[in-house]
Amino acid sequence: MIYVVATSQVKPESRDAFIKGAKECIAATRKEKGCIAYESHTSINDPNLFVVVERWETRDDLNAHGRAPHMKIWREYSAPLKVSPTVIEIISDGKVEKL
Repeated sequence: MIYVVATSQVKPESRDAFIKGAKECIAATRKEKGCIAYESHTSINDPNLFVVVERWETRDDLNAHGRAPHMKIWREYSAPLKVSPTVIEIISDGKVEKL
């Protein structure tokens, strides 16, 4: 099993737009092959800090997710809404890989 933790700091004025787009992206992602879980959470300390926790059956499934058409749309849509690029950590076989 592959775990992914993706952390995004969103501009305060873009919060509502980010949430709207994230809901659409999450709904599409949950239909993908190998997606076990895909949840977005907001920090209790910072309402503009979002953390997505993902679980995938295989690395191939995760790689396919990254190439999915809705992910391209999400990356283009969300980029101007964020303070900085999303920090992605991939956890598998006891190793953490930061992207």
